[in-house]
Amino acid sequence: LTHAAVRTAVESALTGYARHLDDELPSSVRASNRFPPIAEALETIHFPQTLGDVPRARERLAYGELFSLQLSIAKRAIDRAARAREPIALPVALRDTVASSLPFPLTQDQQTVLDEIHADVCADRPMARLLQGDVGSGKTLVAFLACLPVIEAGFQAAMMAPTELLARQHAENAARYLESAGVRVAFLSGSVGEAGRRPLLEAIADGRVDLVIGTHAVFSASVEFRRLRIVVVDEQQRFGVMQRLALTKKGADPDLLLMTATPIPRTLALTVFGDMSVSTIKTMPPGRQPIETHLARHGNEKKVYDWVRRELDAGRQAYFVYPLIERSDAVELRDAESMHEKLTEVLAPHSTALIHSRRSEDEKRRLMASFVAGETRVLVATSIVEVGVDVPNATCLVVEHAERFGLAALHQLRGRVGRGKHKSYAFFVYAENLTEEAKDRLKVLLSESDGFAIAEHDLRIRGPGELSGMRQSGYLRFRVADLARDMAIMNSARATCFEILENDPGLEAPKNASLRQLIDRTRSEEECV
Repeated sequence: LTHAAVRTAVESALTGYARHLDDELPSSVRASNRFPPIAEALETIHFPQTLGDVPRARERLAYGELFSLQLSIAKRAIDRAARAREPIALPVALRDTVASSLPFPLTQDQQTVLDEIHADVCADRPMARLLQGDVGSGKTLVAFLACLPVIEAGFQAAMMAPTELLARQHAENAARYLESAGVRVAFLSGSVGEAGRRPLLEAIADGRVDLVIGTHAVFSASVEFRRLRIVVVDEQQRFGVMQRLALTKKGADPDLLLMTATPIPRTLALTVFGDMSVSTIKTMPPGRQPIETHLARHGNEKKVYDWVRRELDAGRQAYFVYPLIERSDAVELRDAESMHEKLTEVLAPHSTALIHSRRSEDEKRRLMASFVAGETRVLVATSIVEVGVDVPNATCLVVEHAERFGLAALHQLRGRVGRGKHKSYAFFVYAENLTEEAKDRLKVLLSESDGFAIAEHDLRIRGPGELSGMRQSGYLRFRVADLARDMAIMNSARATCFEILENDPGLEAPKNASLRQLIDRTRSEEECV
């Protein structure tokens, strides 16, 4: 296309479409910020009179995007605050009994977060809280304990995880910690057969199950709870907005606790979770081993394999992670299937296994059980093992083509090791032709073990949509706004939205009619996530 053709097409779009757009910003908001109408801003962006006109026009468009987002968030916060319920003094005897029986004490952060959640679930408004913490910080245990006062009072709790692998592990851990105290735990997923599913659904509906843990099957239409009071969503960024809401509709305004092991920078926390309280666990439980991290170039991987072999010979186990399941003609990348064959030879006689998303749930369960039991010594995988796999004897992680993963994802993968008493190692192997800039990005993992600092790096380098699945939130489809540099604009838009809704919660004033339509449109987009 010639420059002239592009210019003609843009002029045609501005004339035929942009100049007829409804402005999402009320005239009062435009006036107070001295913003031009949207059509004028678009025209200035494409055909500025001077280059000095462009930043202001860009600010106007970014403000509009962030205003739309913050209006939806503020409306949810205002609506939730209006949903009053009777405050309740929930008992803590069961929670304290289970906590005191643990083979380790809670960290101060865990106890603080537990107290925050307890205050919320006893309050006269439904809880909406995000619990974030680094890999291995003990969030899941806190969630189990937080459910116990609710269960002791005769209510039910539900926990949803994104994969059957993770959900099943949660259910097994919950049973280990809680069943001896009389808590009735059940596991539910799409792979549960009809013969087992029907009596399980009846038990949930009758209240004979206290804590239901499962995949998205937990919020399917056939699942009915007798008295659901608290909903926990683990690795929440892997679920869409409407999936999370569907589970909360299983009860009468139940409390909602979202959890993530991907620490969320403050910018994103305000963006995606601006209507929620945020709890953070930063301290690690005692006994966690520091992980020694290395970068290696393809071509030097023999040294890595030799290191892994020494660990295997000493009785340890290892993960190898690849970006692809099978070979692709489109890209020159090592894949899990081919490398499984190679590693079976290279690391013989140590047994290897291959796990990825195309395996059946029964196969995944069998393969993981073999690895957990120590029968399989090397697990070759895709990023399916990024969350929830807990094998204390695994001391080596090798990620090949590490440049294909975000920093937060690599940090999550690194958290698969360092869970036992032995020294652990992570090797990130990168392509030979990698640029210095890309290598510098990976070097962050050498100097940083703090997931919060790594998440900030990821946000600056890759943008919010790439931050470990955040695009699934349904909020981050910005065309102009940039969360890394537009924090001041977002804070301004946020303050304005809350001010509007505090004065007119239902947006019933004629001047706010366009805002009702804007919220309806935003919610419609969320439903598509």
